[in-house]
Amino acid sequence: MKKISLASIAAVFLALAFIPSQRTPAQARPADARTQNPSAAIETFLREKMQKRRIPGLQVAVVRHGKIVMLGAYGTANLQDSVPVTEQTVFSINSATKSFTGVAMMQLVEDGKVDVAAPASRYIEGLPAAWQAVTVRQLLTHTSGLPDILIPPKGQGTGSLVGDGGEESAWNTVRTLPMDFAPGEKYRYNQTNYVLLGKIIDKLGGEPFTQFIADRQFKAAAMPSAAFGDWRDIIAHRAQAYRYAGGTLTAASSGGRLEQASDDFSPFLRTAGGLNASAQDVARWIIALQDGTLLKRKGSLATLWTPARFNNGTPTPWALGWPTISRPEHRAVAGIGGRRSAFFVYPDDDLAVVILTNLAGANPEEFIDEVAGHFIPELLAINGGGLPPAIKLIHKQVLKRGYAQAPAIVEELKNKDSGFQVQENDLNNWGGRLMVDDQLQDSIEIFKLNVSLYPHSANTYDSLAEAYELHGDKALAIRNYRRSLELDPKNGNAVEHLKTLDPAGAGR
Repeated sequence: MKKISLASIAAVFLALAFIPSQRTPAQARPADARTQNPSAAIETFLREKMQKRRIPGLQVAVVRHGKIVMLGAYGTANLQDSVPVTEQTVFSINSATKSFTGVAMMQLVEDGKVDVAAPASRYIEGLPAAWQAVTVRQLLTHTSGLPDILIPPKGQGTGSLVGDGGEESAWNTVRTLPMDFAPGEKYRYNQTNYVLLGKIIDKLGGEPFTQFIADRQFKAAAMPSAAFGDWRDIIAHRAQAYRYAGGTLTAASSGGRLEQASDDFSPFLRTAGGLNASAQDVARWIIALQDGTLLKRKGSLATLWTPARFNNGTPTPWALGWPTISRPEHRAVAGIGGRRSAFFVYPDDDLAVVILTNLAGANPEEFIDEVAGHFIPELLAINGGGLPPAIKLIHKQVLKRGYAQAPAIVEELKNKDSGFQVQENDLNNWGGRLMVDDQLQDSIEIFKLNVSLYPHSANTYDSLAEAYELHGDKALAIRNYRRSLELDPKNGNAVEHLKTLDPAGAGR
């Protein structure tokens, strides 16, 4: 699958389709009613999401024009003891920690101690020859090409290098591994990047990176609950993390049974994923970041939030420690962690939304835009919020005429504008979003459109097959999985589904 894992969406949908809702879906409510009373409408929307996604506990904070305009705490922080989530509850933010590491590096830039365009080898001695040219910016944006310290080479263990032998052994081993690609050529999410950044902060910050970030960010932004640590550490008011049984991230594939999850962040990896905080803490940090408390120089924030460039000049998916949501309107920069915690900052709209949960698989990054839409109506799903421009044009018409008319609508748009084109991945993402929003038949129509426009893509048939499988149409699911395999014999997703749907003919 590309861009979106429909296998995961499918499992979520199966698990959630049988949960009754006592409220009208958010997409059916008039947009003006939501924007007139945002906090009440957001609470209703979030409680619906919690019910559908079976999220035990959740916090939300909204920052508007430099002030916290909404704080909310819902559900349960600790299921076994029935401890409710409060505004003081602390959640692990996992990889959203990287955004704090990005700020720390920019603070060192302002101190005159770091140049993000310089090679990391200027600041760290003893790096392998192949690593010498990797820049600090490439570490921050996951374009370094370094081998991943969490993935052991073949034949050298089954877990992470850190888990198999500890920090020192992992560091020694990863330096012997070949580069994945030339620096700046590609993007690959990689924890080695942030281990190196931690070492740079340790050296140039004059204290361990955890203390540097605590002093320069937690204290400066008045974040009393923020702390580094994992399941081994005693952290006041910390919510218990949960996942679905067997380590899966969706309810259906494990029968919906929850189990406790342990956050295991080796100390030298905590620049990448070791921070715990409340939504209010993160909101205060965002305010301090934007009002000049954390970064003093004019232009520093723009540098922090501007995507880097690949060697060919195209923009990377990340800015300096921040994933970017690039689009013509209402761009955002984000912190996203563990499929359970996320925050989006909308720089052009003077808005930020923080959603923290204690469920791996809650994926709040998928619905933060909808919360923001209660302040910026263009971001509401009913208005096509977050959709690319071409998809928005189709969306506007299908709301009037029905999703089954999508092929005719596309033809009409092409007749009006010979340059009109809709991208395969954009349609695929839209179809997946419809599935998450319980619009299964509509998603099938969009996937059918994608197949008709891109008939030689294995991915389009694979997506359509999964939608039919969810719909209970076994024959059409099998037919489309088989067609996907004809186009791409290495499509493991189709193979796995056919083993269940058609065990006798799975290999055909």
